[in-house]
Amino acid sequence: MSWIVELDYYLKALRDLFFPRKCIVCKESLSVYEHNICLKCYADVPLTYFWRWSGNPAEERMWKRVPIEKGASMFYYRNTDGYSHIVHKIKYEGRRRFGKEVGKIFGEYLGGSGRFADIDAIIPVPLHLIREWKRGYNQAEIISEGIREGISVYSENRLIVVPNLLKRTRYTKTQTRLSGEAKDKNVKNAFSINHAVAARLKAEGINHILVVDDVLTSGSTLEECVSPLLPYFKVSIATLGFVE
Repeated sequence: MSWIVELDYYLKALRDLFFPRKCIVCKESLSVYEHNICLKCYADVPLTYFWRWSGNPAEERMWKRVPIEKGASMFYYRNTDGYSHIVHKIKYEGRRRFGKEVGKIFGEYLGGSGRFADIDAIIPVPLHLIREWKRGYNQAEIISEGIREGISVYSENRLIVVPNLLKRTRYTKTQTRLSGEAKDKNVKNAFSINHAVAARLKAEGINHILVVDDVLTSGSTLEECVSPLLPYFKVSIATLGFVE
């Protein structure tokens, strides 16, 4: 079997010779068996560890807006460092497989903490149909699929991702460059719940859902998503990035 391993190595090395791959974070060349992020940058990911304790900054930010159960973000999101490229690659450059891989790692953190063991379903924050059509996918749904796989390693619940429970009812500006007050106004009443889907989920024993987005900034988008869900479910939130 050693010759197969050697052949695999040389084929990958040949691939990298003609199609060089760069680390998403530092832009340095990846070694043959590194994928997307080099080992050095992977070891230095600015993890928040919010999943380990109650009252973490993500929860505090959301509790000021809406009564969620729990909340966590995977890493600190700063435009000044290369780790913001993780979200950018998933969100804007079609790196779906990478998005699912990152989501799975985050899901393992959430599941391993024990605090999210009673999650029954995962709800991605929806995009407006026009924006999803232009992009070709919803990054929150890709991340949700990864989180489902990661949490399922630790959970006895048969987790499902439900992309049609929430609907984005109007096209909104991107939140990236808006101020806090403008963000609130931009997404006010921008989401609605599919009551038929909610009733079906309740009948199937779904009680605690996890709403997933890519980055938690002011919390305005998640507030608008969580609010219509509260009459039906206990709701927690999870995002890859957290803006301090």
